[in-house]
Amino acid sequence: MKAFFLQLFQPEIGWVQLPGAAEYRRNRWREGLTLMELMIVVAIIGTLATIAVPGYINYKEKARMAAAIAEIRIIEKQINTYFVENNDYPASLSALGKGIFIDPWGSPYRYLKIAGVDHNGKGKTDKRRKDHFMVPVNSDYDLYSMGPDGQSNAPFTAKQSRDDVVRANDGQFVGLASEY
Repeated sequence: MKAFFLQLFQPEIGWVQLPGAAEYRRNRWREGLTLMELMIVVAIIGTLATIAVPGYINYKEKARMAAAIAEIRIIEKQINTYFVENNDYPASLSALGKGIFIDPWGSPYRYLKIAGVDHNGKGKTDKRRKDHFMVPVNSDYDLYSMGPDGQSNAPFTAKQSRDDVVRANDGQFVGLASEY
């Protein structure tokens, strides 16, 4: 406020700088911020962070989900190419010759060949992915990511399987198991 009074407005020449005004401004910057000004700045930054961080985390998780879906589609095309060339599905993903396929959460993608393999009934040895009616969701092969928690179970209704990114209906659906 003092700096304002150190200047005068004269209509014929405009604002006039009074002696000592420049020195006052230099000293003001040397004093730094008051505690109240600092608290206001911290409150504003805290409010912005509170709004922005959850949105960023949600955006990052959606990007990982989209990446997993795209990668499953790419692997699916490679498996189908292998099938056309060899008239059989690969026994494992390593047979595709591309190394280990890692999902966006750092776990390997899971693959289970179903076509041409005898799955004896509905015992504990049957590892096929199943819907809420306990019916297998694929007839050729299962391909999925275990999702953010890194855990999975055969039925989609299991708690560990709800966040899995799965291929179902022989490739007609790729997405979250909870949305199938």
